[in-house]
Amino acid sequence: MSELVAAECPEEICKQVKTPCYLISEDGIERNCKILKSVQARTGAKILLALKAFALPEVFTLIGEYLGGVCASGAVEARLGYEEFPGEVHTYAPAYSAEQMQRVLEYSDHILFNSLAQLRVHTQAVREYRQRSGKEVAVGLRVNPEYSEIETDLYNPCIAGSRFGIRYDTLKDADLAGVSGVHFHALCEQGAQVLERVLQHFEKKFAWLLRKEQITWVNFGGGHHITRDDYNLDLLCDLITGFQERYNVQVYLEPGEAVVLNAGYYLTTVLDIVENEIAIAVVDGSAETHLPDILGMPYRPHILGSAHAGQKKYTYRLGGISCLAGDIFGDYAFSSPLVPGDRLCFTDMALYSFVKNNTFNGVELPALYTYSLQRGSLELIREFLYADYKGRITRRD
Repeated sequence: MSELVAAECPEEICKQVKTPCYLISEDGIERNCKILKSVQARTGAKILLALKAFALPEVFTLIGEYLGGVCASGAVEARLGYEEFPGEVHTYAPAYSAEQMQRVLEYSDHILFNSLAQLRVHTQAVREYRQRSGKEVAVGLRVNPEYSEIETDLYNPCIAGSRFGIRYDTLKDADLAGVSGVHFHALCEQGAQVLERVLQHFEKKFAWLLRKEQITWVNFGGGHHITRDDYNLDLLCDLITGFQERYNVQVYLEPGEAVVLNAGYYLTTVLDIVENEIAIAVVDGSAETHLPDILGMPYRPHILGSAHAGQKKYTYRLGGISCLAGDIFGDYAFSSPLVPGDRLCFTDMALYSFVKNNTFNGVELPALYTYSLQRGSLELIREFLYADYKGRITRRD
């Protein structure tokens, strides 16, 4: 551990770590969790950490002091939540094999099915597990509200042809024996005003289902940007409270980004400057392998001290270390010329970063650090070596 002097930005910390790396702020996570806890206190809703966005057991104890549990996207995440996080485990996947269902049952408190066919296929397994274990696993269905304001189709679960959720016309005459909850997901980095409109469409189609006595909980899904500075917390609390009063249910929310928003950085070092009609800075990191959302979404993350191309004197295209021609972070402008050895610090990199990285080209995975300015600590959690790469593609001993 290194002793640090508290500061408003991690500049001094950034000088102490190896690159490439992710640098996760415990202070930032705690700040976000306090906001989320206030929503729980005001409404009685339960908020879960979406492991698909952020899964770092090192800080699960911290997050667990504030949130009610985790939501998982299958058996592997469910086991991680069960073993490492203090609280409930809710699991949803588009489909489960029989083998996966046995593991999901072992590690989950709530299981969500994506179709009536999947519900029927696994009902017996659920019943037998309850009898064998004495554990009352809650069963829910994911429905499709058929309304979303997400502009990027890649992230829109309600687009035409989506595989996610059961539509009203399929559900209205179905046998729902054993189902106690409902889940929908229709937001992505959006505010309470969007949730209000989504709820209007959701209730228009499914209010009849919510009024059944057997339905005791409703999960509003993820995509709620609750910890963003301009988020309307009062409206969110009013929506939750009103919904719970109308239908006498327990509301869950499962944000991922909101838990770790602005609570992490990605650091990379300039290795070379090449010229090809424009100045190109080649770094020791990779958009393709370390930050794939940059290419997939796509989007342009902010780098401390930078501006958009042309807005400062020196503009560079930042290129990654892999062989992919399109391994490009974007074009950035700086006040001073970049030289080999300069460190670049990408902001808001706790979410959807290390959970999505890969070892294409054998590019080494970034190290994982946590730090706290408040406690004056810097911890290396994991450094990835050749054995981590080789272990994925060779026989087990």
